[in-house]
Amino acid sequence: MPSDEDAGPAWTPAPPVRRAPSEDGARPAWTPTAPARHPDHDAPPVPGASATARIPRSAAAPEAPPPPQPGPLAPDPSLSWSAPPRPDGVPGATRPVVTFAQPEGYRDTPRTHRGRTVAAAACVVLGLGLIGGAVTGSWLVGDSAEAGERGAYTAAGSLWHNVPVDQLFPPTVDGQGAGPGGADRTWTRIAVAPDSGCADAFDPLLQKALSPVGCTRLLRATYTDATQSYVTTVGLLFTKADAAAMRALDIRFEKEGLARRGDLMPRPYAARDTVAAGFGDRQRASWMISVLTDAPVVVYAVSGWADGRTVATPQPAAEATATGATTAPAQAGLGNEAKGLADRIERALRKTAVSPSEQPS
Repeated sequence: MPSDEDAGPAWTPAPPVRRAPSEDGARPAWTPTAPARHPDHDAPPVPGASATARIPRSAAAPEAPPPPQPGPLAPDPSLSWSAPPRPDGVPGATRPVVTFAQPEGYRDTPRTHRGRTVAAAACVVLGLGLIGGAVTGSWLVGDSAEAGERGAYTAAGSLWHNVPVDQLFPPTVDGQGAGPGGADRTWTRIAVAPDSGCADAFDPLLQKALSPVGCTRLLRATYTDATQSYVTTVGLLFTKADAAAMRALDIRFEKEGLARRGDLMPRPYAARDTVAAGFGDRQRASWMISVLTDAPVVVYAVSGWADGRTVATPQPAAEATATGATTAPAQAGLGNEAKGLADRIERALRKTAVSPSEQPS
């Protein structure tokens, strides 16, 4: 084997030819005298040189990877698996067919939708339950309210024999602001009629108008004002009708104006040995009639002068208390007497119907 001394001199690269830089500062173009070499590749062997004479590599240059071993032909991963094979059987030779993947989570859609469906179903069931509960509650509240109204209506119909007379007709009634111009009034009870039926208690036309609701009991009391100038009879007619019949009667009185007709005036109760002894049909000056719908009761009042004077043209309380009324009953305030006293007795009746066991103070 020849020694290093017998070998020829090692090949050294020729010095590069330097050229003057161009005016624009660009690098000189490549020329055959300046071969392009890559520091990572071995230089071709020089004839006659030793096999070990090589261009030295940089210390930092990595080792070249080993040449690939022959083996089965694998598809190019950069190509699509769906590329059709070449006529000679080599796959991926033609332009690959690009396909788009399914959206992320596509195959999990049934599971995701299943969870959402369960949640939506739970919300629907909960909503239906809340709605059903609300409807049921409203039904129960409505039923309770209707039952309470029926109970109060029934209780009011039995007040004529369940409560003392002083609770229905108090001995003294305070009428603040009930007089003409908002003046105060005070009425004192001077007589109470025995409870009775309705025979001969009303004029024939009024009796006929009230006949649809029937008559269970009629209670009456007569009052006088603080000066004993006026007398007023207040009556409570307890009917046999239910709430529907009372509403129908109230509508008829309102629509046909029956409470304003002079031939439908209530009759007074004239008590002996009182200032109301001369209070008869010809002394009636003003009146009012109120048909209740929350109790089987008709409340009425009729007023006149305590001295027994007759009245040629009676006037209903609604007209006698109107602004600008100039009739004798209006000027005397007899409309205020009938309306004010009837209103207070009606309020006491409603209060007693709510708590019938409450005793008057």
